[in-house]
Amino acid sequence: MLTLLAFVVALGLLIAVHEYGHYRVAVACGIKVLKFSIGFGKPVYSWRLKNRPTEFVIGMLPLGGYVKMLDEREAPVEPSERHLAFNNQSLKSRAAVVAAGPAANLLLAIVLYAIVNWSGLEEPKAILASPVPGSVAEQAGLRGQELVQQAGFDGEDLQPVRSFEDLRWKLTQGALDGRDLHLVVSKADARTGATDGATRTVLLELGKLDAVEADAQLFRKVGILGPWTQPVMGNIVAGSPAEKAGLRSGDIVQRVGRLDIVDGQQLREVIRSSAGSSSASLAATAQTWQVLRAGQSLTLQVTPELRQEGALSVGKIGAYVGAPPQLVTVRYGPLDGLWQGAVRTWEVSLLTLKMMGKMALGQASLKNLSGPLTIAEYAGKSASMGWTTYLLFLALISVSLGVLNLLPLPVLDGGHLMYYLWEAVTGRSVSEAWMDKLQRGGVAILLAMMAIALFNDISRLLG
Repeated sequence: MLTLLAFVVALGLLIAVHEYGHYRVAVACGIKVLKFSIGFGKPVYSWRLKNRPTEFVIGMLPLGGYVKMLDEREAPVEPSERHLAFNNQSLKSRAAVVAAGPAANLLLAIVLYAIVNWSGLEEPKAILASPVPGSVAEQAGLRGQELVQQAGFDGEDLQPVRSFEDLRWKLTQGALDGRDLHLVVSKADARTGATDGATRTVLLELGKLDAVEADAQLFRKVGILGPWTQPVMGNIVAGSPAEKAGLRSGDIVQRVGRLDIVDGQQLREVIRSSAGSSSASLAATAQTWQVLRAGQSLTLQVTPELRQEGALSVGKIGAYVGAPPQLVTVRYGPLDGLWQGAVRTWEVSLLTLKMMGKMALGQASLKNLSGPLTIAEYAGKSASMGWTTYLLFLALISVSLGVLNLLPLPVLDGGHLMYYLWEAVTGRSVSEAWMDKLQRGGVAILLAMMAIALFNDISRLLG
C-alpha cells in the first residue's frame, strides 16, 4: 500500500509541476489555455477558477498530463481570439512555453535537494571498509579504515567529502564518465572517527573500468562497497547456516581460518568467496570461525550455502553481517543549501545526458533504462526510509523527467524546440509532411524505449 501511495504521489507531483510550467508561461505570454489535465482518460474531478477560461481536470489514469491551448491547427478560432492562439505567438513565446515544462522539473529538483540540505540528513561517515580484493581501490593502496576528507577528478579542485554518500556519488560519476578520482585520506579510528592528522593522496583509476552499467558489479570493480562497520553478527534467520553453526546476534567475528577479520565488509567478502570456483556442489566450503561472545572466545564451524547471482555462485549464511556504520549529520546553510541543490541538479542532469548518449552509441548497457515498476519499487523503499530519502528520490526522478523531455524527439518538448530552432535558422516552419514523418519516427523510438524499460523492470523483478 505504501509503495502504491508513494508512486501515485510522486507521479502526480512531478506531472503537475511539469504541466504547470507550461501553463504558467502560456498565461504570462497571453495565450488562452482551455484545459489543464493531470492524467488521461475519464475525468475523476474537474473545476474552474473564477474569471478564468481554463478547465482543470484530474484524469483516471495518472500516467501523464497535458495543457490544451487555443490553436488554429487543432480547431477553428474566432477572429476576435486569434491573438490568443498558440500558433499566432512569436517564436520566442512558443519556445518559452515548451521549455517551461522541463525547466519546472529541474527547478523542483533544486528546491527538493535544497530542502534536504537545509533540514540535514544522517549519513554514514566516509570511513572506508576493506576494499574488494583485486579491485581498483585495493590497487590504489587502500586497506580499510581510511577517512576520506577530500575528493576531486583530474584537472579539478579537490572538494570536501562530508559523508560516504558524497563519496559514492563521486565514484558513480567517475566510473560512468571514465574519469580518475583523487582522494585525500587519513587513517581513522573507525569507532570514534578520530585521525592522527597525517594525510596522503591516492588515485583511483576509474577510467580503466570501461563501465557500461551502473550496477552492483560496477562498485565491486571499484572496490568500495560501503563504509566501515564492526564485524558483528546481526539478525540471524531461523534454519539458516548461521543458526546451524551456533552463531548468535552480537557475536564479534575475529578470525576466519587464518585470516584476521577487521570489518564487516571484509567478512562479507570472505563469506561470498566460500563458493570457490565450484558451482556444481550444493554447499560452499566449510570455514572455521573464531568469535567473541560476552568476552569469551569461541570456535565454530560455519558452512555457507551457495546462491546464484547471475553467472556467479556466492556463499550466504542467512544473517545480517556488520554493525550499523558511524553516522554524521550533513546540513547546509540557506545559501549553501540552495547552491548545492543547483550543483547536484546540474551534475545529475549531465550524467543522465551522458548515459543516454552512451546508450544510443552502444557504449553503455540498455539495462540502465528503468520503467514504472522500478520507479514504483524505489518510491516505496525511499518512503519507508523517511521523508528526506523520499525527497531525494523525487528530486532524482524530477531531474530525469526534465532531461528526458528535452531530448530532441518530435513527440517530446525537446522535439518541438528542435522545430523552433529550424524555424529560427531558416525563417520558415517545418512542413506538415515532414512533421508527420518525424512524429511517427519519434513515437516509434519512444515506444521502443518504453518497451526496453518495461522489459528491464520485469527482468529485475524475476531475477
